[in-house]
Amino acid sequence: MSANLQNVSFCQQMRKATRDVHKISDALVNAKVAIGLSNDRVWADGLQIFYEIFRFLEQHTPVDWLPVEYHRTAAFQSDLAHFLGEDWQDEYSIRGSVRKYLLHLEDIKNTKPKLLIAYVYHLYMGLLSGGQILQKKRKLMNNIVRSSDEGCAVTTFDGYSIGDLKIRMRSLIDNLVNEWDDETKADILRESRIVFQLNNEIVSTVKGAGEAALLKISIAVVVVFVALLCFRMTKFVR
Repeated sequence: MSANLQNVSFCQQMRKATRDVHKISDALVNAKVAIGLSNDRVWADGLQIFYEIFRFLEQHTPVDWLPVEYHRTAAFQSDLAHFLGEDWQDEYSIRGSVRKYLLHLEDIKNTKPKLLIAYVYHLYMGLLSGGQILQKKRKLMNNIVRSSDEGCAVTTFDGYSIGDLKIRMRSLIDNLVNEWDDETKADILRESRIVFQLNNEIVSTVKGAGEAALLKISIAVVVVFVALLCFRMTKFVR
């Protein structure tokens, strides 16, 4: 490992290694999931595609890599029950892209389990960063008051500061990976890019985003048409 990289924390190295694919992922989320800010169906589908991924990590990652205060499985279940009903799992089935993601996680769990740390870092830091921003925007758009956190469990960490959780996550991973060999570190950096590629594949399957966007466009067209019609009628009356 070069002297320059030795002076950079491993978490910083992961961010740098994924900068380009991260930008693509951000654009995709803005185009797809962001529509869910004002559409519960889209938001719930966005939650559902990541539910199995977080559940897998929490079931198969050592607790000293992923402490229980970060766990989100129960929070996902709570939010999905809020949006889809208590019986949401009765007709629930894992879609193909999510199954592919899970098979990949299962493979690295069995062959190179340390690579799971790439998923822990990027997914949980994403939830603690971009996930918080999206939820705040959603609350503002839907006038969700702070006293009611129904449907917001995934991004709510009661009793913990988001800033502190992020600092602890970075410190935990840096200290952990510093004990591993250079080959493992290089493998994790490569796997970090795959994290975003797999995320992008499942985000692209979010249901209802296209219909929601089309509905918004249709409403806008109707509003413009009515405004023009009123303007013309006013001119005619004059």
